[in-house]
Amino acid sequence: MEKFQAAMILAGLGDALGYGKGRWQNCISGTRIQKELGDLGGLAALKLDTDNWPLSDGALMLMTTAQALITDYWCLEDLYRDLVRNYVEAMICLQGRAPDPSTVEGCVNLKPNNFLLAWHTPYNEKGSGHGAASKAMCVGMRYWQPERLDNLVEVSIETGRMTHNHPIGFLGSLCTALFASYAVQGKPLVNWARDLMTVIPKAEDYCRKTIRHMAEYQETWFYFEAKWQFYLEERGLEESQSKPVFPDRYDADQTDKMYKRWSSEGCPGRRGHDAPMIAYDALLAAGSDWEELCKRAMFHGGESSATGLIAGCLYGLMYGLSHVPAGLYQNLDKRDKLEDLGAQLYKSSSTEK
Repeated sequence: MEKFQAAMILAGLGDALGYGKGRWQNCISGTRIQKELGDLGGLAALKLDTDNWPLSDGALMLMTTAQALITDYWCLEDLYRDLVRNYVEAMICLQGRAPDPSTVEGCVNLKPNNFLLAWHTPYNEKGSGHGAASKAMCVGMRYWQPERLDNLVEVSIETGRMTHNHPIGFLGSLCTALFASYAVQGKPLVNWARDLMTVIPKAEDYCRKTIRHMAEYQETWFYFEAKWQFYLEERGLEESQSKPVFPDRYDADQTDKMYKRWSSEGCPGRRGHDAPMIAYDALLAAGSDWEELCKRAMFHGGESSATGLIAGCLYGLMYGLSHVPAGLYQNLDKRDKLEDLGAQLYKSSSTEK
């Protein structure tokens, strides 16, 4: 249970650090961000609080998703109806937190009063944003057991396309849910991305079964897979049990250049493929070193709140809170609620339905 609680707390912490009350979220220079951090006394000197380090929309949507997953739903359709109601209500809370435009547009198209089609949103050619990926780790925590993989695939796709009905968007939610389940299972981190490639066909099978938008999906489906295949080759991870290959010089400037190559429009972490990719890469490079993880996942140029949220959550599932200075999270925005959601997710994941 402690690691589930740590995952939710560090998701919030990673989000708040990367967001920086809006001043760092879309800054394109990791060097500038890390210099400003140094002017504040460095990471160890920070004491996060609600006023100066609020959570962004990403963490709030993660909490909203988790809230539905811990209810006593009888079937997945009931879960989806709860999620629709929660997402529509959450739009009020996201005001002033620079929400992902794809998330807002997706929620506008949800139909909480339509019993049969509440979660069926139209295909969105602009729905490839990071918002689906950054809210889905709790799906992997709820359905972490290998025998529940089919549940994980279905729920991560449906929660993803409620707000991001585009393959790059909802495959991002599948990715982060899957990585969270691997973290709970204790799978070697080096194998996660390679194993993701074997699960994507299951996602395609599920989408075909639901007979929704497959003609539109097929135009962009390959992009997500191609980007991850490129990543595996770049890091030398195509073969089983490989060790990742990193450049000898990998400072903030080099990190930004690498992340831009993975992005689709020059803003690292903005899309559903590269937000999980940057978080995963940071975890591979940092190991249990929290400060190094923050440099790579929270303090880079681009959408650092999304990558920080994902990386923080996965780090918590693997290592807990023991390597993280307590001053960073003791007074974190919504800390008690995050901790409680982690405990409830643990209890719900242990109950067979």
